[in-house]
Amino acid sequence: MKVVEQALVFPCAGDLLPGIVALPRPSSDAHGPARMGSSAASAVPGNGASAPDRAVMPDPSAGCGVLVVVGGPQYRVGSHRQFLLLARRLAAEGYPTMRFDYRGMGDASGEMHGFEEVSADIGAALDAFQLACPSLRRIVLWGLCDAASAALLYVQATRDPRVAGLVLLNPWVRSETSLAQTQIKHYYRQRLLQGDFWWKLLSGRMEVLKSVRGLVRTARVAHRRSPADRQPARSFQDRMAEGWQQFSGKILLILSGEDYTAREFLEFSGANLAWSGLIEAVKVRRIDMADADHTFSSLASRVAVEDATLAWLDILAGTDDEHEIAATAANGNSPPSRREELWA
Repeated sequence: MKVVEQALVFPCAGDLLPGIVALPRPSSDAHGPARMGSSAASAVPGNGASAPDRAVMPDPSAGCGVLVVVGGPQYRVGSHRQFLLLARRLAAEGYPTMRFDYRGMGDASGEMHGFEEVSADIGAALDAFQLACPSLRRIVLWGLCDAASAALLYVQATRDPRVAGLVLLNPWVRSETSLAQTQIKHYYRQRLLQGDFWWKLLSGRMEVLKSVRGLVRTARVAHRRSPADRQPARSFQDRMAEGWQQFSGKILLILSGEDYTAREFLEFSGANLAWSGLIEAVKVRRIDMADADHTFSSLASRVAVEDATLAWLDILAGTDDEHEIAATAANGNSPPSRREELWA
């Protein structure tokens, strides 16, 4: 299926931010020109990635869309065109999707802000998304790395009722202490079990004193009390936890197996009282992708993320009806829905 892309420029705190909205091309307009009002629009093909057959295509008028929040020093295209391809795939499956630039990034004006200070940008993007798609009633925030953190900080600060779901990939909770703890558990311990480590040590090819100093320094940092333990000021990690806890919608958590950021998140959330029980909550669906790197850069990982996101959106949007799933299972001759695959 083809999609229509609409370019937007919208205000945020005195600056101008660019965005691209990907929309399903209406079937009634399949052979005619795209009509998107006065904004620039073009018809583009989908990603070409295969997807499970669906008995029901989401109706754009149902009002469920996705806002891709950009993470790190990136702009709206994303690493290896990740956000662009995701937006087109979701739109091709019936979910309007918008991606945009923060202030000071990409084609946006203004000064760049850290992920802890982009709630105004996200709120302005939500306003612009709704203006471009007036039928939207529920919007999902989709974020990777510190964009996942920014999404949680946004719902914590605003409790915006428009946000009905969160897709969080490898959330960023890094501090000097959490990084040191992760290095000790997942690097130094593994090194002790590797043959080349002992070969270098016994052959004299390793600077033993330098390595020991590095280990001691890391261990001291790992066991240091965090600033949040010493000061009344709340850390961004605690505010993320509050956003997670108070959020009444559904959450999809996707973690990479080959990523320090994901490991740090699990270590931190498992050891911090503010995060106790949050990942295991009923509203959370967790998916671990063992072979994926931080940005899901391989084709297989990227498509897996898109498939998981779509299956979860089907649940949120209610397009995979419980009765339909039961009938499919009873017939035994129809392909499983994405919802069945997600919860298998």
